[in-house]
Amino acid sequence: MRFQLLGPLSIADGENAVVLQPSKPTSLLAALLSHPNTVVATGYLLRALWDDEQPATARAALQTCVLRLRRIFSKYGIADSAIEAVPGGYRMPADAGTLDLVHFRELVGRSRQAADVESELYLLKEALALWQGPLLANVSSQMLHRDEVPRLTEERLRALERACDIELALGRCRQVLVELWEAARTHPGHERFSEQLIEALYRTGRQAEAFAEYRRVKTRLKEELGVDPGPSLQRLELSILRGDDLGGSVGNGPPALPAAPPPGAPAVPPSAELPSAELPSVQLPSAGPPSAAVPEAVPSAAALTVPVPVRPVSCFTGRAADCESIGERLTREQAAAPDLVVVTGAPGIGKTALALHTAHGIRGSFPGGVFVLPMVRGDGSAVTADEAHEALDALGPAGAGDPVGASGGPAGRRLIVFDDVTAADQVRPLLPAAAGSAVIVTSRRGLAGLVATHGGHVHRLGTFRAEESRQLLVNTLGAQRVEAEPEAADRLAVLCGHFPLSLRIAAARLLTRPTLRIADCADWLAEDLPVRLALADDPRMSVPNIFQEALDRIEPRLAEVFVRVGSGESAAFTGLDDAGITGAGPPAATEQILEQLADAGLLEEGPPGPYRMHGLLRCFARRLSGDPGRDPGGGEAHRAADGKGSAARL
Repeated sequence: MRFQLLGPLSIADGENAVVLQPSKPTSLLAALLSHPNTVVATGYLLRALWDDEQPATARAALQTCVLRLRRIFSKYGIADSAIEAVPGGYRMPADAGTLDLVHFRELVGRSRQAADVESELYLLKEALALWQGPLLANVSSQMLHRDEVPRLTEERLRALERACDIELALGRCRQVLVELWEAARTHPGHERFSEQLIEALYRTGRQAEAFAEYRRVKTRLKEELGVDPGPSLQRLELSILRGDDLGGSVGNGPPALPAAPPPGAPAVPPSAELPSAELPSVQLPSAGPPSAAVPEAVPSAAALTVPVPVRPVSCFTGRAADCESIGERLTREQAAAPDLVVVTGAPGIGKTALALHTAHGIRGSFPGGVFVLPMVRGDGSAVTADEAHEALDALGPAGAGDPVGASGGPAGRRLIVFDDVTAADQVRPLLPAAAGSAVIVTSRRGLAGLVATHGGHVHRLGTFRAEESRQLLVNTLGAQRVEAEPEAADRLAVLCGHFPLSLRIAAARLLTRPTLRIADCADWLAEDLPVRLALADDPRMSVPNIFQEALDRIEPRLAEVFVRVGSGESAAFTGLDDAGITGAGPPAATEQILEQLADAGLLEEGPPGPYRMHGLLRCFARRLSGDPGRDPGGGEAHRAADGKGSAARL
């Protein structure tokens, strides 16, 4: 028998646990277990039971609670001597085998003596796994919730903070993101978690999100407390603005950040001085005064107008032929017209990752710099061409081949990635007027009009091949875990439709549950596709949200047709009548509707062959129609990835 304090107070025997009902004896037990092997004074126990409203008979009632608690122990085979009456109060002896709090503290203590950081991290994770939900959720004592819960929670947060520091220092930034999102949101007053989250986002190439998170923290501190972020967060902001490499060694504390530059020193190097191995990024300016904590020469995170290095896409998998094809087009000898590649495809298919990975790989061919500019804000609104032009102007003067036609600066070709373009007119005014420049545009739209007026190549991105999906799981979960369940891993990839986003979501779930079998995860997902392809702590990591965002960008009548087509019997069709939608209009009008859906990445193929809809999109459409489908076991997704004639050929 053992007591579980780190969660709802319970008594466990093997795998079975009984959660105690809220009562005075339960509060008494919680007060004693919070101080194991220690004499707990009678006055403290009285306050735990009645706070400041103690009855005249409180001491006698306390003795009655002790007797009732011993009867509960007897019911579960626990000796009466588990509670010792000593002069001045009571004491409960406990060790690592009888109380999870003692076990937690023992593991944390051993972690400090570990021979290496991997061993330290393993012990910390083992300790953190002992926490089983809201602390003392079934204990009614106001005093314990006011005084003890914060104290015990702080012990957990220190261990979690150290574990995340180690993960970051070891370069496992992507793996720790889910945990940091939850910690930063659940404990907003613990500023270190926000700092770690911002660092992890930056080091995984998500600068826009890193600065958005910094602005969120800064705004909250200003509105709620009237203060600025602490020095550590301010140094982190400045380091990101300067493009510092934040990868650090593992010490006794968080990885050290570079010190702020001396007064008068240039805080951000000009773009010409950036090493060619760096892939700079431009963040759009937004309203708001610059931070008082940052030297005047350095823009704040809310109005970033300088290049920021972007590192390679972490755990990038597959797409070798796609990278080679795009790279060859962009690095060929300069032609009369600028090089332009439009990377398009379904939502969640991996367009941005491919563009950034390819751009980083060919950075040596662009001495003028390589830049990425998000064309959609965090709230989903599109950036205007004027706003984007203003952000590009902030790069400063450049020489021949500059994308924005400036002159007088360092010469050299530039490559700009315009990410998530919503329409051709959004990016058309930004395309370089001079020969020798290069542009990658990522978009869910086909943007045929852009290519028709400016030349270039459209690269339609499809789903992963089976071997690429398997490799992504191996890269994320480790070869040993995947090889232990090869068939389950393949089934998981099929259920995810071989979509990179879906696979990463499923892998993240498995990473945060190291004891969960891949087969069990696949079974759970199959019960409710695609709804369960989402992470609760991050709305951006959600297949339904990504699909819904794609629908929100098209006209309501097109969205309605998408739902009706996806709810039909056939995944492949030549027209709306063939898809089971009658009376939709003349053939020319219905063909235009299907072409627009295909252009939005929601359908594939088309004349002269049939249109097709991917299995995950069909599941999503059926959800919207109110019919989750006749195939809850995942057969729809299986058929969506069966081969050449299937809807998997997105």
